Amino acid sequence: MTDHDVTQDDDLADFTVRSISLLGLARRVYVSGDGPGVIVMHEMPGISPHVARFARWVRDRGMTVYLPSLFGTDGALGDADSGAQVFRRLCVAKEFRALGGGESSPITTWLMALARSAHRECGGTGVGAVGMCFTGNFAITMMLESAVVAPVACQPSLPLDEPAALEISDAELTAVKERLDRDGLTVLAYRFEGDKICTRARFDAYAQALGDSFVSRELPDTAANRDAPPFFAAHVPYPHSVVTVHLIDREGEPTASARDEILDFLGHRLHDDANSDRLTDAHANRPSPDRNLL
Repeated sequence: MTDHDVTQDDDLADFTVRSISLLGLARRVYVSGDGPGVIVMHEMPGISPHVARFARWVRDRGMTVYLPSLFGTDGALGDADSGAQVFRRLCVAKEFRALGGGESSPITTWLMALARSAHRECGGTGVGAVGMCFTGNFAITMMLESAVVAPVACQPSLPLDEPAALEISDAELTAVKERLDRDGLTVLAYRFEGDKICTRARFDAYAQALGDSFVSRELPDTAANRDAPPFFAAHVPYPHSVVTVHLIDREGEPTASARDEILDFLGHRLHDDANSDRLTDAHANRPSPDRNLL
């Protein structure tokens, strides 16, 4: 696995910084790798060293990572105060629906356009979409875009004020369910059992709406890394971020297994059979993920 120090700010020097203009809106996107595209959407408070580490893991498995800058300071570890300021701004930002369920955040329209663009640039069977926390729900809404074939929702946390609500309209949710059934696709979703933001009630609501196509994983709180950076120590003092700050990067750890399952899921979905040997030798002999995911 790629080795980067996640306790310091990350200069993201191994990514190409692009300004990508879609639907009349230009955003900064960090791109790296070769192969089919994966949109990695960062969590609060921004593109942290932990998020960049996860993006590199995806890249190193033979995929092109698109890491759009959605909020916060790119590459910063983030302190408690600056992270809180980002959070407060997002709660009233028109592009995000932090509060109140029943409707997707407007930013998902731009992210779906990014997925279409990534598919045109990279080819392959389609594009992956990985959302985390504030963006976790977006990976599910993005199934409305036909280019997206491998959605992963890590601790989807919106709306913040309604633990059992979903950040998507009924009509959109119905369309997502029809797409999943028609194309034989699945959504992978992860949370810690004691997560106070991404609740069991929310997972139950997704499971009721999407049926067997919603494949959920709940990790024990004891599996979380307790050495959290300042923003999380101050504002998220419980297990939450499965593949970033609360991941323990050690073989046999539940969070490392969850990360590897996601990488396998993306690889199997996005690499056609002719390109399956692009997976790294270190993972070539690993057991395949549950066939229900493929």
